Amino acid sequence: MKETPLSNCERRFLLRAIEEKKRLDGRQTYDYRNIKISFGTDYGCCIVELGKTRVLGQVSCELVSPKLNRATEGILFFNLELSQMAAPAFEPGRQSDLLVKLNRLLERCLRNSKCIDTESLCVVAGEKVWQIRVDLHLLNHDGNIIDAASIAAIVALSHFRRPDVSVQGDEVTLYTPEERDPVPLSIHHMPICVSFAFFQQGTYLLVDPNEREERVMDGLLVIAMNKHREICTIQSSGGIMLLKDQVLRCSKIAGVKVAEITELIQKALENDQKVRKEGGKFGFAESIANQRITAFKMEKAPIDTSDVEEKAEEIIAEAEPPSEVVSKPVLWTTGTAQIGEGIENFWGDLEDSGKEDEDEGGSDEAIILDSIKMDTGVEVTNIGSQDAPIVLSDSEEEEMIILEPDKNPKKIRTQTISAKQEKATNQVKKPVKKRKKKRAAN
Repeated sequence: MKETPLSNCERRFLLRAIEEKKRLDGRQTYDYRNIKISFGTDYGCCIVELGKTRVLGQVSCELVSPKLNRATEGILFFNLELSQMAAPAFEPGRQSDLLVKLNRLLERCLRNSKCIDTESLCVVAGEKVWQIRVDLHLLNHDGNIIDAASIAAIVALSHFRRPDVSVQGDEVTLYTPEERDPVPLSIHHMPICVSFAFFQQGTYLLVDPNEREERVMDGLLVIAMNKHREICTIQSSGGIMLLKDQVLRCSKIAGVKVAEITELIQKALENDQKVRKEGGKFGFAESIANQRITAFKMEKAPIDTSDVEEKAEEIIAEAEPPSEVVSKPVLWTTGTAQIGEGIENFWGDLEDSGKEDEDEGGSDEAIILDSIKMDTGVEVTNIGSQDAPIVLSDSEEEEMIILEPDKNPKKIRTQTISAKQEKATNQVKKPVKKRKKKRAAN
């Protein structure tokens, strides 16, 4: 296991915080991190979360031949795996010193303490016994692996059910869960490990150290105890000298913590068993909170529409009647009105301007008609006698400049005529040309 060493600044910061009785996650000196226990759909599968440290426990069983020196006892086997998924410092395919130490500590805590009745695992003496295998996988490493692993192992063993068997002579019959209910293991007590970290040669003490605190600690004391305050195993590492009072103090703290953890385990097991009997939902899918939408389809909720009209009438009857006071309209200009407060509009001004444009257009049309009448008279040559002649193009709209008959023009007006007016002028001008031809003939 190759860990990235801490810098001197980080080390000094951690030691200074421990001296001031402060921890990085805000806990007190003797506080444990939050423990969460989740069960799988199958018996003997669980996940234990100790803070951010997460361990998966899975128990399996198999009928094998017993050991020669213990023909009437079953076999209990533990296997802890540290993968790079938990922490990049773990080396794959190689058993490190830490892994060997943790496996031996688990065996002493659970197997050597006789927490499970191994004689109840015997099927046929000297021929067939049950081998119980406990596989522990570290999913995430944030310190104190041994405590999380011991809790996961005892929870998985308590939750496990082995198949029922029957023996008739030399024949052993193994029943499926559908034929007979599985049989739980016989567990005498629940040993749980509690770790204590010492700093500055035993001057300062912390319970349940995390990964950062483990890097700067001088020694570690692990006490395995059950709720009856019976010490199952004890191990000290780090090469520090501990006084008798320090060990006794740690044992008292461990007794309190083990009692709390044991009660939590029993409640979790009871809740899971209750849900399974009632036929409710259980397993990781229900124990782990869903933090995202995983389905695109929603079930339609039934809606009762039988009493819609009655409910609508009740709502209308209970509603307050409308007020009798009606706001008076505000007349800004002729032809416009406004109710309530608002911005002043200019609709009246626009209408007045439109009327003025129409008036001007009417006067211009009258001038055009006068000029056309003049064209029908005797003096036809007056058309175009002024300075600028009238030129009509093919466009629908164009500008026309009309000059008054006075010698000194006073006003110049611009008029836009449409295609219809062009046709009217063309129709009026055609007979004028014919008259010119007749007069020329005469």
